[in-house]
Amino acid sequence: MQQPTGFEGGRLLVVAFEGWNDAGEAATGAARLLVERLGLVEIAAVDPELYFDYQFTRPTVEAGPDGIRSISWPGAAILGPGAGGRAAPDEDEVVTGPGADTLHVLLGAEPARTWKGFAAELVDAALAADIEGVVLLGAMLADAPHTRPLAVFASSENPEVRAALGVERSTYEGPVGILSIIADQAERAGIPTVSLWASVPHYVHNAPSPKAVLALLGKVEELTGLSIPRGTLEAEANAWEANVDALAADDDEMAGYIAQLEQARDAADSPEASGEAIAQEFERYLRRRGDQPGGGGGTWRPRDGA
Repeated sequence: MQQPTGFEGGRLLVVAFEGWNDAGEAATGAARLLVERLGLVEIAAVDPELYFDYQFTRPTVEAGPDGIRSISWPGAAILGPGAGGRAAPDEDEVVTGPGADTLHVLLGAEPARTWKGFAAELVDAALAADIEGVVLLGAMLADAPHTRPLAVFASSENPEVRAALGVERSTYEGPVGILSIIADQAERAGIPTVSLWASVPHYVHNAPSPKAVLALLGKVEELTGLSIPRGTLEAEANAWEANVDALAADDDEMAGYIAQLEQARDAADSPEASGEAIAQEFERYLRRRGDQPGGGGGTWRPRDGA
């Protein structure tokens, strides 16, 4: 089956945001692994004063190796291939496959305001970089057992993408996050998009979920033809699952609940049933989070080292 331009061999932009869209830090975890494996460097960033509410997403202070403390401001940046940037990873850790040499990643915190302007500036930056396809990564809390493979719901509003990749069109209606705004504006500008949402067990959502990161990376590989080395991620996922097993072993109520989730998952394990179940869980998740703030304008600017 032929892939649409941008999803195999084209210039691809992978998008992930901290916060609302990032249960278990799965979306940003997958995006950061791509940045590391590809040795990407920052090529454009937003002016945080235009998009972020510092009482909602606060700046942080950190001490460097020399003991000097510095402020880190919330923001969002596009990272891409760049000369004189990061050192290339070891050969066995490099992302390979069609489009690997031109892959870009957008990482940042979800903006607190001026979402229309934020998305418009992102789309302008993507067009300037000749981006041909956008993959939006998200993760949601779900009634998913940690002992089973974590499902990823893939959807697109683009009929050609749906036909070529075999993904669904979401039937959700209600409040949305910044990923939906970006997808809408990118499609209006002629850039095809696909959204991937991993299901994260809600009873262990406070800890990073390497198993959900693995699920997202596997789906990205499936849809793009890329090969993404996992490094220590699989061992971390096994350790994460073992830790949850240990917690459940000391909590009869938790163990019983997990057993119920396992039975429900196994009963709905056919591709058709599981796809419908994931879609329904995705819609329930968005409705639960419908009280989150929206907003939107600012300027993406080349980084000048300042």
